[in-house]
Amino acid sequence: MTEKKKHKHEEEVKEAQVESAPKGEDQAQVAEIEALTKRLAEAEVKAAEYKDGWQRSQAEFVNYKNRVSRDNELTFFTMKGDLLKKVLPILDDLERALTNRIPGDAWADGIELIVRKFQSALEKDGVTRIEAEGKPFDPNFHEAISHEPNPDVESGHVIAVVQNGYMLGERVVRPALVRVAQ
Repeated sequence: MTEKKKHKHEEEVKEAQVESAPKGEDQAQVAEIEALTKRLAEAEVKAAEYKDGWQRSQAEFVNYKNRVSRDNELTFFTMKGDLLKKVLPILDDLERALTNRIPGDAWADGIELIVRKFQSALEKDGVTRIEAEGKPFDPNFHEAISHEPNPDVESGHVIAVVQNGYMLGERVVRPALVRVAQ
């Protein structure tokens, strides 16, 4: 209740009490009623203050929980990205080993199986390879290691990928090292 409404309500209560009170009623009872009415109004004001404080505390706690949740998620993705940066060179080495393999070699077939399992595990965790060859150079996803004239590829497009880049969700874990056409 607003202060004006409370004050008006108190006046109405007092008038009703005075009108309904018998003429010979004791003044002590009227004073007691007024004192109780005043205490009731003070208690209502305090209750409203406490309720407002409680609601603010609840809102602050919800905001705190959301902030902690966001911070934990960011920390998780950062840690996962750091681990991927350490593991991706191993995948690169295995893929390089497969480029020079002898066809029909049982060892090479085993390494190829390991590479496929490795790639499958990364994909399940949301890691995707950045496709770059033949696409326009984008510094957000690619890191140019050379600019070369190439009549077959349009200027500003990727000629070849030297090292694959990877993304974790929407975040670039490692940009692709590429050669770009002039």
